[in-house]
Amino acid sequence: MKRRRFLESALAGLSGLIVACRGGGDAGDVGGPPASGNGLADGQPLRPLDILRNQSAAPGQFSASLSAAQASEMLNAGPTTPMWLYNGSRPGPLIELTEGQHVAIRIDNGLPQDTTVHWHGLPVPPSQDGNPMDPVPAGASRVYEFDLPAGSAGTYWYHPHPHLNTAEQVARGLAGPLIVRAGDDPLAHIPEVTLFVTGVRLDANAEISADNAIDWTVGRQNELLLVNGDRRPIHTVRPGATQRWRILNATASRHFRLALEGHELTLVGTDGGLLAAPIGGLAEILVAPAQRIEIVVSVNPAPNERYRLQALQYETDYLGLGTYADVDLLTLATNAEASAVPMVIPSALRPIADLGVASASQRIELSEVTGLCTRSGATVTFLINGRIFDPDRVDLVTTVGRVELWKIVNNTAMAHPFHIHGTQFQLVSRQVGTVLTPASYLAWIDTILIPSQHTATIKVRQMLAGKRMFHCHILEHEDNCMMALLDVLPA
Repeated sequence: MKRRRFLESALAGLSGLIVACRGGGDAGDVGGPPASGNGLADGQPLRPLDILRNQSAAPGQFSASLSAAQASEMLNAGPTTPMWLYNGSRPGPLIELTEGQHVAIRIDNGLPQDTTVHWHGLPVPPSQDGNPMDPVPAGASRVYEFDLPAGSAGTYWYHPHPHLNTAEQVARGLAGPLIVRAGDDPLAHIPEVTLFVTGVRLDANAEISADNAIDWTVGRQNELLLVNGDRRPIHTVRPGATQRWRILNATASRHFRLALEGHELTLVGTDGGLLAAPIGGLAEILVAPAQRIEIVVSVNPAPNERYRLQALQYETDYLGLGTYADVDLLTLATNAEASAVPMVIPSALRPIADLGVASASQRIELSEVTGLCTRSGATVTFLINGRIFDPDRVDLVTTVGRVELWKIVNNTAMAHPFHIHGTQFQLVSRQVGTVLTPASYLAWIDTILIPSQHTATIKVRQMLAGKRMFHCHILEHEDNCMMALLDVLPA
């Protein structure tokens, strides 16, 4: 009997699954148009990602430019769709960095409103993290500059984080993947594919539709899910191939129970990089909005077969408003070649040390109310510790280097992906009622799914002084009050 393991622990995607071979060559800064006149046609071959080129020849330096600007895309056979894109690329270009690099990326804001660039999950200084209190005005530019410390290798992404307008800017197309590589990667011998999952919803005029009151209540609904900017693309491989897939959930609000038809999966990494050891035999893995996973796929040896990568339903309807169903994301197809020899996955990947004994604790309560934050038309508003977000108010205080236990209690009727800026943290336990379940393994994560009426206890430490955001990563919730401010004081 097939063994099924459902991972909800340390795990829980935005505009389409983006798939690219490792390395990617030396593509230009600006992406080209879709391959056909119907960018949402089913079953196109998986397109490679555009790569953000390093403009510096100096060792240990990465220098590049991003332009956030208006563009037109052929998403269907009718009129073009106005979008907002990074460097004209849908999705934004893949940024490939290396541990130890000094990074300087210029952002030119060609949008009609303020924007920022948030380097989701990266341990960068608060002043360089693209928080909503530090906007780049329309028509202006700035340089984000930071160093990547040892141990930061992992799968990340970047997206806007302006006050009140994050959901709109991501819905219009602003998001892209980011990978930090290590010099001693134990899986470097396995061919790599990056899957960047996003969504798009068009109105009758082929324009990106605005959020409505239901979206503001439960998260953006009825988006077409895309892989590398395409709908249900086909990824063709040799039978028996072994591949390492980096999967990023960059959707605004959709939780995925990811499953690959006819295959079991091996989990090797989470938000902040590799696990200590692989976890194999998985029939499905839960990935919440903004989370990332790394899996190893050992493709079945039969030639000329097709298998669906599916996002299975996770959450049932909330107040009869949310609509969730199984969705096919991608088709994995084997060609007619002879079967490849399977590759060996190392039994040990990298050491992960427990953060140690906590010297302080914080309690974070997620709640729901009516009659507040009504500008969006939401019927229910979600709050953190009973407060509406105020960028001028500090909600929690910690100090650099202090290990804390955060108990996050979800007293609402729906799940929320909870994100903390500037650091990776570790899950300690989950609790439902009186049943307490310790985490089954250590992992570095920056976003954790808190289901309805669940409590998650995490261990967290901030290493850089300054103000940090923490919030729900359903983007409509983030924009509509469900965010708070942590002040990290010098030790």
